[in-house]
Parts: sequence; C-alpha cells; structure tokens
Amino acid sequence: MAHDLTEHGITTSTTIYWNQTTPALYEAAIRNREGLLAQNGPFVVVTAPHTGRSPNDKYIIDEPGCRDVIWWGEVNRPLAQERFHALHRQMLDHVAGKGLYVQDCFAGASPRCRMPIRIITEKAWHSLLARSLFIRPAAEELKSHRPEFTVLCVPSFTAVPERDGVRSGVFILINFAARLVLIGGTAYGGEIKKAIFTIMNYLMPRDQGTLPMHCSANVGAGGDTALFFGLSGTGKTSLSADPNRQLIGDDEHGWDDEGVFNFEGGCYAKVINLSATMEPEIFTCTRRFGTIMENVVMNRDSREVDLNDDSLTENTRAFYPIDFIPGAVSSGVGDHPKNILFLTCDAFGVLPPLARLTPDQAMYHFLSGYTARIAGTEDGMSREPQAVFSACFGAPFLPLHPTVYAELLKARIHRHGACCWLVNTGWSGGGVGTGARIRIDQTRAIVNAALDGKLDTAPFVRDPFFGLHIPAACPDIPAGMLNPCEAWADREDYARTARNLAARFRANFAQFENHVSPEITAAFPQ
Repeated sequence: MAHDLTEHGITTSTTIYWNQTTPALYEAAIRNREGLLAQNGPFVVVTAPHTGRSPNDKYIIDEPGCRDVIWWGEVNRPLAQERFHALHRQMLDHVAGKGLYVQDCFAGASPRCRMPIRIITEKAWHSLLARSLFIRPAAEELKSHRPEFTVLCVPSFTAVPERDGVRSGVFILINFAARLVLIGGTAYGGEIKKAIFTIMNYLMPRDQGTLPMHCSANVGAGGDTALFFGLSGTGKTSLSADPNRQLIGDDEHGWDDEGVFNFEGGCYAKVINLSATMEPEIFTCTRRFGTIMENVVMNRDSREVDLNDDSLTENTRAFYPIDFIPGAVSSGVGDHPKNILFLTCDAFGVLPPLARLTPDQAMYHFLSGYTARIAGTEDGMSREPQAVFSACFGAPFLPLHPTVYAELLKARIHRHGACCWLVNTGWSGGGVGTGARIRIDQTRAIVNAALDGKLDTAPFVRDPFFGLHIPAACPDIPAGMLNPCEAWADREDYARTARNLAARFRANFAQFENHVSPEITAAFPQ
C-alpha cells in the first residue's frame, strides 16, 4: 500500500514512521526525551498531570447512524458533528510539519471477528504501546492492511472549552460514522486502549451478535476456560496469570458461537505493590526490554524502579506483549467457558471471599458491577477507596445499554452451562481500617478450588443479606474466613454494614428493573 496518510487528512507532516520495530521505537522515544530506560530494559514514562483516564472528557459524536442506539448519559456524552470536524481540522494543522508514528494492528484474535486498526501518534512510546498491546500483523498481512478504525493521538494539542464546546483541554472523541478517534490533551496510554475497547463494544453486539467482555481469561490443563470479570484493581490480571493455567488474555475478550477470544495481543497490568513472590509472572515482565512502565517511580541514578512508590499515582501500569507470560495461549482463543467469576474488591468487607451464583443472581451482579474502585485509576478521585457500581464491570466503555450485554451473557450461560461465582478480593473481617485485605494466595487457592471442581460436592450455606451460597469449607482456607458473619468480631456491626450495602445494591438496581425479567430482580433478597 502507499505509505501516506492522505486518507486521514494528514498531508503536511515532515516524516511518517511506519510500523517501526520495538528497538527503533525505543531509540526514537529516548532521542525525543519521552522517557528513560530502566535497569533490565523497560521504558519508563510519566504522563502527569493525567495519570489516569479522563472519563468526563470522553464524547460520542452525535450522528444519525448511532443516535438511537447509544446509551446516552453520564457515560456517553454527545458532541455535535461540526464540533468534531472543527477539532479535527485544528489537530491536523497542529501536526503539520511534525513527525508521526504509525502502527497498523488488529483488534480481535479470532479470524472471524478481528478488526484492522491504525494508531497514529506524535509520541514514539505510544506507537510502542500499540505494537505491544494490540495484535501485530504478519509481514504479508501488512501488505493488504486497510484500517476499519483509526486513532489519532496528539497529547500536545489541547482544546479550548469556550471555543470547542468541551469540558477541558483534554478530549477523547469517538466518531462511529467517520471511524475515527481523536485524543488530545493527555498522554495517558490507557485512553488509546480503552477507545478501541469502546469501539468493539459498539460494533460486535450489533454487527456480529458477539458479546464483548471486560474480563481476563485462562484455560486449564483439561481445556476448561475460565473468565474473570472485574474493574481495575480487582485482580483480573493477577488471577488469570496463574502458573498452573495458560493465559488467553488479561483484560478484554469476545464470546461468540465458537468460543472466547482475546481482543488484544498484550497485557496492561496494574503494578503498584506488585510482589515477586505472589505474582512472579507479572513481576518478571517489569524487568524486561519491550515493557513500558507508566507512571512508575524510578531512581534516576541507579535506574531501578520502585513498585511500592505511589507518589505519582496509585495507578501505576505496565504494558507488555502477552508472550512475555510463560505458557500464554499463542492463538488468543479458547473454548466456551466452564466457569465465570465476577471479581469485586469489597471495601466494606461484608461479601464472602467466594460464593456460587444462580444464573439469575449472575445477571443481577453482572448488571450491578459492584466494587471498591481503587484510588488513582481515574483523574479527580480521592485517595480513599470508594464503593461504586459499574454496569457489566465496565460501564465507562459501554456505548450500548447494559442490558444488551447482559442478554447476550445470559443466553451464553444457559446455552453452555457455565458455573458462575462471586469472588471478593477486598477485605475480610471488617472494612478498610478494621479488617484485613484478603491475600492473593488465599484468593488463588479459593478460585482454584472452584475451577478444579473441589467444591462441586461441598456443602453451602446461604447468607441472609445477599442470598449468596457460601461454601462451608474450602481446601487450605480457614473455615472462619469463608463466611463474613463468622469472620467479623462484632456480628451486630457486620449485620448493620451488610444491610447498608444491600440497600445500596437495591437502590442502584432500580435503573434496570424495567429492563430485566422479574426473576433477575428477585434474585436479590428484598
């Protein structure tokens, strides 16, 4: 294909760097002073002042093709087409004479569903991010690669709210008609990743009947696939990177009639307080050439990174190719899942470490998407954990109404007989400041017991506040830890806290009651 960007309106840039290799992008990023090389090879960048996503600055372009199907509101804010085109023209003028980096990639490991994408950036490290995170075409595939969606990321260009009709200098504009994303005013790498995920969440249910999912996935020795849904900080990446199971992907997947497939070819791990003992596979990736460390503190003299330092943000990240994880599934695909786990970081400490869900309960908790969001994942949050509800464990990335995704998940659970579980990776024996954070080795032991069938014949007890079925015993786990009622020292305090959280669940779910069956609403105790 002709190596130019005229189809994207870019005609006056000095040099276009096409599909450069990892070493070449390292050299360019260092030459451009975009970051520093750390001990053992990772590339360290700082994206301050924006060290997390800017959800209030994301807009969907209001045009006839999507107007009647978008889930408009707090998550998806509309922006007029003329505003988009004006900002696009200004951005093109801004990059005139600048060098730009291009990566042609795919989103979607399944040959049936993969989408050619193009990532155009002014920073070399963003091009390295795209090369590490998305699926890299073979040399022959590059010859015929034609992008179906393009991202133009120019952090040095900022909007003027009074002129451009946006909230701040930061903007993430998604235009489904033009098949174009514009990102300006922020260098945070997660904006590129989540823009592509939002696009997949729009196209796949409507065009292919495929369920897009904010989850990680792995497969056991017997070929049994497991899905791990959850928001940032709940353990998707850590729990799916299990040395006894093969990783399919750590964050975003699709589920169609043939099975599960990864959207990406890389991983995006949260690395604050990462432990070499508890999470050796991910820890090793933070010591490798080809990994990008985002907002991780580094000693400039020794070039050693400090994964325990949160002085920049608690939302420290690492991008790396998935094949950095030993035994990762090279094809990125797996069979229909046998187990589905909903991960929640319960800051109140009233949910059990593990509970089995009925299909109707699974739909209730999927639509609720409860967790305690860890400080630092998004700009503007306080440093204290906050209890939140995020539909489908990924509301910020859902262009369509959450019940669209819930119906697709419900149909697949029934068709393939998947067993559903709720897993609390947060606190036990009390909330933040009173109880203790459940250790990852304990959570892994509980999860493995469920995945390996060790709980199939175990007795279960039903808790009175959430209707959850809690195992009475689990190998290698103290019995008193499994049931929150027994784990708390003050049972009256537990009951009061549990009632308060249950009331929050019911209040949040009121928005869905007219969209779901009575059986799903009744799955939660009244």
